[in-house]
Amino acid sequence: MHDGKLALTNVVVRPARASDAEAIARIYAHHVQHGTASFDAIAGTAAQTEEKIREISSKGWPFIVAERAETIMGYAYVTGFRDRPAYGYTCEDSIYVDPDCVGRGVGVLLMRVLMEQARTSGFRQMIAVIGGGEPASVALHHRMGFAHAGRMRNIGRKFGRWLDTVYMQAELGEGDRSAPSKEPA
Repeated sequence: MHDGKLALTNVVVRPARASDAEAIARIYAHHVQHGTASFDAIAGTAAQTEEKIREISSKGWPFIVAERAETIMGYAYVTGFRDRPAYGYTCEDSIYVDPDCVGRGVGVLLMRVLMEQARTSGFRQMIAVIGGGEPASVALHHRMGFAHAGRMRNIGRKFGRWLDTVYMQAELGEGDRSAPSKEPA
Protein backbone atom coordinates (compact mmCIF):
# COMPACT_ATOMS: atom_id res chain seq x y z
CA MET A 1 0.00 0.00 0.00
CA HIS A 2 1.21 3.50 -0.74
CA ASP A 3 0.30 6.86 0.71
CA GLY A 4 -0.44 8.45 -2.68
CA LYS A 5 3.04 9.90 -2.96
CA LEU A 6 6.09 8.49 -4.60
CA ALA A 7 9.55 9.77 -4.05
CA LEU A 8 10.54 10.03 -7.67
CA THR A 9 14.14 9.35 -6.80
CA ASN A 10 16.02 7.17 -9.22
CA VAL A 11 13.29 7.62 -11.83
CA VAL A 12 14.68 8.31 -15.27
CA VAL A 13 12.64 9.72 -18.14
CA ARG A 14 14.25 8.68 -21.38
CA PRO A 15 13.38 7.99 -25.01
CA ALA A 16 11.50 4.73 -25.52
CA ARG A 17 13.48 1.88 -27.06
CA ALA A 18 12.32 -1.13 -29.04
CA SER A 19 13.13 -3.25 -25.98
CA ASP A 20 10.46 -1.32 -24.02
CA ALA A 21 7.67 -2.42 -26.37
CA GLU A 22 6.52 -5.39 -24.30
CA ALA A 23 6.19 -3.34 -21.08
CA ILE A 24 4.46 -0.50 -22.93
CA ALA A 25 2.04 -2.92 -24.60
CA ARG A 26 1.27 -4.47 -21.19
CA ILE A 27 0.50 -1.07 -19.63
CA TYR A 28 -1.69 -0.10 -22.57
CA ALA A 29 -3.51 -3.47 -22.50
CA HIS A 30 -4.47 -2.87 -18.88
CA HIS A 31 -6.01 0.50 -19.76
CA VAL A 32 -7.82 -0.95 -22.79
CA GLN A 33 -9.26 -3.80 -20.73
CA HIS A 34 -10.18 -1.81 -17.62
CA GLY A 35 -10.64 1.84 -18.57
CA THR A 36 -12.24 4.20 -21.01
CA ALA A 37 -9.32 6.53 -21.71
CA SER A 38 -8.75 4.45 -24.84
CA PHE A 39 -11.66 3.53 -27.04
CA ASP A 40 -9.69 0.54 -28.36
CA ALA A 41 -11.36 -2.80 -27.70
CA ILE A 42 -8.20 -4.83 -28.31
CA ALA A 43 -4.72 -3.69 -27.35
CA GLY A 44 -1.89 -3.88 -29.84
CA THR A 45 0.89 -6.41 -29.66
CA ALA A 46 4.45 -5.76 -28.57
CA ALA A 47 5.49 -5.91 -32.25
CA GLN A 48 2.91 -3.25 -33.15
CA THR A 49 4.08 -1.14 -30.21
CA GLU A 50 7.69 -1.48 -31.34
CA GLU A 51 6.67 -0.23 -34.81
CA LYS A 52 4.84 2.73 -33.24
CA ILE A 53 7.94 3.66 -31.23
CA ARG A 54 10.02 3.54 -34.43
CA GLU A 55 7.50 5.52 -36.49
CA ILE A 56 7.05 8.34 -33.95
CA SER A 57 10.75 8.57 -33.13
CA SER A 58 11.69 8.67 -36.83
CA LYS A 59 9.72 11.91 -37.16
CA GLY A 60 11.74 13.50 -34.36
CA TRP A 61 8.75 13.50 -32.03
CA PRO A 62 9.03 12.41 -28.39
CA PHE A 63 8.07 8.91 -27.27
CA ILE A 64 9.30 8.63 -23.69
CA VAL A 65 9.18 6.27 -20.73
CA ALA A 66 9.56 6.74 -16.99
CA GLU A 67 11.76 3.98 -15.63
CA ARG A 68 13.09 2.98 -12.24
CA ALA A 69 15.26 -0.03 -11.58
CA GLU A 70 14.68 -1.27 -15.15
CA THR A 71 10.89 -1.19 -14.64
CA ILE A 72 8.76 0.93 -16.96
CA MET A 73 6.37 2.95 -14.79
CA GLY A 74 4.60 4.74 -17.62
CA TYR A 75 5.02 6.20 -21.06
CA ALA A 76 3.94 9.15 -23.16
CA TYR A 77 4.23 10.29 -26.74
CA VAL A 78 2.92 12.82 -29.23
CA THR A 79 1.54 12.42 -32.72
CA GLY A 80 0.39 15.00 -35.21
CA PHE A 81 -3.09 16.22 -34.27
CA ARG A 82 -4.35 15.99 -37.86
CA ASP A 83 -2.58 15.22 -41.14
CA ARG A 84 -3.40 18.45 -43.00
CA PRO A 85 -0.50 20.92 -43.29
CA ALA A 86 -2.26 23.71 -41.38
CA TYR A 87 -2.15 21.50 -38.26
CA GLY A 88 1.62 21.02 -38.57
CA TYR A 89 2.36 22.85 -35.32
CA THR A 90 -0.24 21.03 -33.24
CA CYS A 91 0.31 17.67 -31.59
CA GLU A 92 -1.86 15.28 -29.60
CA ASP A 93 -0.50 13.67 -26.46
CA SER A 94 -0.98 10.13 -25.19
CA ILE A 95 0.03 9.15 -21.68
CA TYR A 96 -0.45 5.91 -19.76
CA VAL A 97 0.85 4.97 -16.33
CA ASP A 98 1.30 1.46 -14.96
CA PRO A 99 -1.67 0.73 -12.69
CA ASP A 100 0.68 0.10 -9.74
CA CYS A 101 2.13 3.62 -10.17
CA VAL A 102 -1.05 5.65 -10.67
CA GLY A 103 -1.42 8.61 -8.31
CA ARG A 104 2.26 8.78 -7.44
CA GLY A 105 3.48 11.63 -9.65
CA VAL A 106 4.65 9.59 -12.63
CA GLY A 107 2.09 11.23 -14.94
CA VAL A 108 3.16 14.73 -13.92
CA LEU A 109 6.82 13.87 -14.48
CA LEU A 110 6.11 12.37 -17.91
CA MET A 111 3.91 15.31 -18.96
CA ARG A 112 6.52 17.90 -17.97
CA VAL A 113 9.16 16.20 -20.09
CA LEU A 114 6.74 15.45 -22.94
CA MET A 115 5.57 19.06 -23.18
CA GLU A 116 9.12 20.38 -23.24
CA GLN A 117 10.26 17.85 -25.83
CA ALA A 118 7.18 18.54 -27.99
CA ARG A 119 8.02 22.25 -27.84
CA THR A 120 11.62 21.65 -28.89
CA SER A 121 10.29 19.44 -31.72
CA GLY A 122 8.54 22.54 -33.09
CA PHE A 123 5.01 22.11 -31.81
CA ARG A 124 3.16 25.21 -30.59
CA GLN A 125 -0.08 23.63 -29.30
CA MET A 126 -0.78 20.32 -27.58
CA ILE A 127 -4.23 18.75 -27.63
CA ALA A 128 -5.44 16.12 -25.19
CA VAL A 129 -8.25 13.91 -26.48
CA ILE A 130 -9.50 12.24 -23.31
CA GLY A 131 -11.69 9.24 -23.96
CA GLY A 132 -14.48 8.70 -21.50
CA GLY A 133 -13.72 12.10 -19.97
CA GLU A 134 -11.55 10.14 -17.50
CA PRO A 135 -11.42 12.32 -14.35
CA ALA A 136 -7.80 11.44 -13.50
CA SER A 137 -6.63 12.36 -16.99
CA VAL A 138 -8.64 15.59 -16.99
CA ALA A 139 -7.13 16.48 -13.60
CA LEU A 140 -3.58 15.72 -14.78
CA HIS A 141 -3.95 17.83 -17.89
CA HIS A 142 -5.54 20.68 -15.92
CA ARG A 143 -2.65 20.55 -13.45
CA MET A 144 -0.23 20.82 -16.38
CA GLY A 145 -1.88 24.01 -17.64
CA PHE A 146 -4.31 22.61 -20.18
CA ALA A 147 -7.61 24.43 -20.63
CA HIS A 148 -10.92 22.79 -21.40
CA ALA A 149 -11.52 23.10 -25.15
CA GLY A 150 -14.71 21.08 -25.56
CA ARG A 151 -16.70 17.96 -24.89
CA MET A 152 -18.21 15.64 -27.45
CA ARG A 153 -21.09 13.86 -25.77
CA ASN A 154 -21.83 10.17 -26.16
CA ILE A 155 -19.60 9.62 -29.19
CA GLY A 156 -18.06 6.34 -28.06
CA ARG A 157 -19.46 3.13 -26.68
CA LYS A 158 -17.50 0.77 -24.47
CA PHE A 159 -18.38 -1.54 -21.57
CA GLY A 160 -22.06 -1.25 -22.49
CA ARG A 161 -22.30 2.51 -22.02
CA TRP A 162 -22.04 5.72 -24.00
CA LEU A 163 -18.90 7.77 -23.42
CA ASP A 164 -17.92 11.38 -23.90
CA THR A 165 -14.60 12.65 -25.17
CA VAL A 166 -13.09 15.74 -23.54
CA TYR A 167 -10.74 18.00 -25.47
CA MET A 168 -8.13 20.05 -23.64
CA GLN A 169 -5.43 22.32 -25.04
CA ALA A 170 -2.12 23.75 -23.88
CA GLU A 171 0.13 26.30 -25.51
CA LEU A 172 3.74 25.25 -25.96
CA GLY A 173 6.51 27.83 -25.90
CA GLU A 174 5.62 30.89 -27.99
CA GLY A 175 2.26 29.41 -28.94
CA ASP A 176 0.56 31.85 -31.31
CA ARG A 177 2.54 34.90 -30.12
CA SER A 178 4.97 34.58 -33.02
CA ALA A 179 5.01 33.05 -36.46
CA PRO A 180 7.11 29.94 -37.02
CA SER A 181 10.25 30.27 -39.11
CA LYS A 182 8.52 28.42 -41.96
CA GLU A 183 4.94 27.58 -42.79
CA PRO A 184 3.96 23.92 -43.04
CA ALA A 185 4.08 22.44 -46.53
